[in-house]
Amino acid sequence: MRVDAVVDARADARADACAPKHEGRRVSIDQAWAVLDTVPDPEVPVLSVRDLGIVREVAEHDGRFEVVLTPTYSGCPATEVIAQSVKDAFSAAALGPVTVSYRLAPAWTTDWISDNGRRKLREYGIAPPGAAAGTVRFHPRRIACPRCDSRETEQLSAFGATACKALYRCVACREPFEYFKPL
Repeated sequence: MRVDAVVDARADARADACAPKHEGRRVSIDQAWAVLDTVPDPEVPVLSVRDLGIVREVAEHDGRFEVVLTPTYSGCPATEVIAQSVKDAFSAAALGPVTVSYRLAPAWTTDWISDNGRRKLREYGIAPPGAAAGTVRFHPRRIACPRCDSRETEQLSAFGATACKALYRCVACREPFEYFKPL
């Protein structure tokens, strides 16, 4: 056996010993992230918690995963539901046990919504937010309709189904739609 093969075999054995094991199999952090892709946001179920950008970290401590979440805002009523959904998803994937913790700083921003999440919002009929950095406008200008792409839109209400969305109507196609506010 070559010396470099022995060194590689020892490195693999150390990696196996350090990796979390669930039901006798090695589990990677990547697998844990993949499970989080399946956990829907309860308020906008077309988005996963990863798409929404609220998963800040996944770590492993003594054979147990920890998922760190940043709520969309500190009083978000969906926080407990999301934590339970994460635990249920890890259990269903046989990756449990898992601990869910929260990180409130820095505060979540709509800039953390993934490009895939923005695409899903538009396909779902919700206008995705623009960049939150820079000038904050109380009345965003020219929000594109997610159905016909027209920028001839008008705000009907500052609040939609949730506080993080506003209700708009497209003047061109006359369809109402929600706009995910930049935060």
